[in-house]
Amino acid sequence: MNTYNKKEIPEHLQKYFEPAELGLEPTFQEYINKLCDIFDEVKRVLKKEGTCWVNMGDTYISTGEGRHAGYTDPKYKNGRVGRQIEANALPQIIPEKCLAQIPNRFSIEMCNRGWILRNEIIWHKPNCMPSSVKDRFTVDFEKLFFFVKSKKYYFETQYEPFKSEPTKLRDKRNENYGKAFLSPLGKGLRNGYEQGARNKRAVWTITTKPFREAHFATYPEALCETPIKAGCPIGGIVLDPFFGAGTTGVVAKKLDRNYLGIELNPEYIKIAQARIKAVPEKLL
Repeated sequence: MNTYNKKEIPEHLQKYFEPAELGLEPTFQEYINKLCDIFDEVKRVLKKEGTCWVNMGDTYISTGEGRHAGYTDPKYKNGRVGRQIEANALPQIIPEKCLAQIPNRFSIEMCNRGWILRNEIIWHKPNCMPSSVKDRFTVDFEKLFFFVKSKKYYFETQYEPFKSEPTKLRDKRNENYGKAFLSPLGKGLRNGYEQGARNKRAVWTITTKPFREAHFATYPEALCETPIKAGCPIGGIVLDPFFGAGTTGVVAKKLDRNYLGIELNPEYIKIAQARIKAVPEKLL
């Protein structure tokens, strides 16, 4: 069970934290270990052909003085601000002001525990929060990791429009584009190339969306639409162990998938239930 001093947390965020939540550990290694322990259990219950998607932002090493810096973990979704990582709580090898590289350390530990990392996706946020810092660039992205537990798994290829018209040179470089794909349901599909589309790339430009309820970390629905479409068949089950305001459940319901959500905060459970209930039921 985690313990923390509420005086260390900005007043507008104090009601968010529950004692058992992650994100307030004294060192990032303890945080990563606890997080990966949870994903050990996710791996245990995940089907052999299942997929796992984790959204994670980064933070900077600080002395702990002054204002709070950004600290993001997977359940924070859209980058909730928490406590900065204090330099005196870290190994001496990591200097102050250094990017902590939490997402990279997390993905490496996940692979050490048997996960297969298939993609490191960049979520580009064109309307990111502005930064007043003068000695580095403003960070306008977070990472989305695509893990699987076995070499053979369910995946529905996703397409995006070409940014320019296909050319004969591109056609020669992609000979397989002249063949038709088959969907997992066995229905013949025209090649994406022939329809003016290409295999979806790993940089996704998605704007953040405001949320009027008392949850500070909702991610946009568009961020989880592609993972659900690509990694879970219609009628399958989507599990979100950090359910928050229920965005994953909302999208899963809209896409005809079942869902399971785990959330510690009773207030957010009520918010999630109301949001999901508001999604119209589809007629059979």
